[in-house]
Amino acid sequence: MGKLDGKVALVTGAGGGIGRAHAMLLAKEGASVVVNDLGGSRDGKGGSDAMASQVAEEIKAAGGKAVPNFDSVAEDAGARNMVQQAIDEFGKLDILIANAGILRDKTFKNMDEEMWDIVVKVHLKGTYFTTRHAYDHMAARGEGGRIIMTSSTSGLFGNFGQTNYGAAKAGIAGFMRCLWPEAERKGVTVNVLAPAALTRLTEDLQGFSDEDGFGKKLAPEMISPAIVWLCTDAAANITGRQFLVFGNTVKLIEPATVDIAEKSNDEAPWDLDEIGAKIQEVVGKRKQPTWN
Repeated sequence: MGKLDGKVALVTGAGGGIGRAHAMLLAKEGASVVVNDLGGSRDGKGGSDAMASQVAEEIKAAGGKAVPNFDSVAEDAGARNMVQQAIDEFGKLDILIANAGILRDKTFKNMDEEMWDIVVKVHLKGTYFTTRHAYDHMAARGEGGRIIMTSSTSGLFGNFGQTNYGAAKAGIAGFMRCLWPEAERKGVTVNVLAPAALTRLTEDLQGFSDEDGFGKKLAPEMISPAIVWLCTDAAANITGRQFLVFGNTVKLIEPATVDIAEKSNDEAPWDLDEIGAKIQEVVGKRKQPTWN
């Protein structure tokens, strides 16, 4: 017996990397899976049925249930189609893992509007479109559900040359934090994954290549157990959370504040030199946070 027997899942961007690992483990645990992938290059250009079809066939060859889907998450009609396909093929949708993404990395000086817009559209708006249709179905059905959104260490901690990607991924984290209290009323949990793994998207980034050594410990399959567990009935009380996962390391990311200065609100506003000195004292020598 699998932990997800009888459940139906949609995984976007599941033709390779982390999405494929999610889809394979979901199926191993008994879920029927809609394997979505546009089949394009990592910058979002082109398309092919091959990637999603291959993963769906792998799942079926291993005794699981899966169908491929080739729609784009960046289009409302595409997101609607993939959710409807889950309902048509398997009768319902219990789980959405919004994982699809692309990269168009450039320094901000060299980034044009098209590079900005397409990355934000695929990641942030694509997460909105798929969540919109999945959530509407889950809420109307009245039996709860699981939504996992995919943010990034770039969105939460920053990364050189990824202002478009980081902005989109930070937006996804904010989307989750505002949706979960509403979704909780419908029995739907909403959580965010910020993964670090060696995939087609990250293979030439600093710190992720096999040559760096560190990348060898970041196989996509190591990300999925924590995320697939969040899709089980046992995780019904876990919502509104951000998880950083790399290798066998799982961390909870929580918003935090650091005290700088405080005085009575009955007093006059801070003098510029006075508050500046306090900011320098606390912040000036403080290192930027990192994920590892």
